[in-house]
Amino acid sequence: MQEAQGRRDPAVAAFLGALEAAVTAYAADGSEERRAAVRVFDRCRRLTGAASTATALPQPVCAILPDALAVARDGRRPALRRGVAAAFAALAPRLQWRPRASATDPAFRDAHANAMLLGPGGIEAREDVQIGATLMAPNTLYPNHSHPPEEVYLALTPGEWWNV
Repeated sequence: MQEAQGRRDPAVAAFLGALEAAVTAYAADGSEERRAAVRVFDRCRRLTGAASTATALPQPVCAILPDALAVARDGRRPALRRGVAAAFAALAPRLQWRPRASATDPAFRDAHANAMLLGPGGIEAREDVQIGATLMAPNTLYPNHSHPPEEVYLALTPGEWWNV
């Protein structure tokens, strides 16, 4: 992320650097995951969006964020993920957390929220790329869903994972 650091919020630059290192380390050379990550991080380097002036929007699930970050930064976790968690923690107070737009179940709405780091409504407002975060309370089942954009996930805390 060196090309954009001079024009970018330093906390965002640190997060993107840690995220790129972790995602590319976990994605095998030549894999579709690696190719998607390279496209996203190249785009992040080429263009810098405007800083957002929006204020943080707390959601009920945000009460678990400090504990989730503590688990993610635990010394027993892989170093690259700890780095992402530490960089994310610096940005977390500025995030606008929102429940999934189509979630009508009140229990799910209180146990889950998404936030945009780069993209529409993010700390860095952009139209060409989106990098977001999802926070889910323990024992929360995310509904099956499908949509067209490429996605790459990096789980910072333990849990069960599947992709439909």
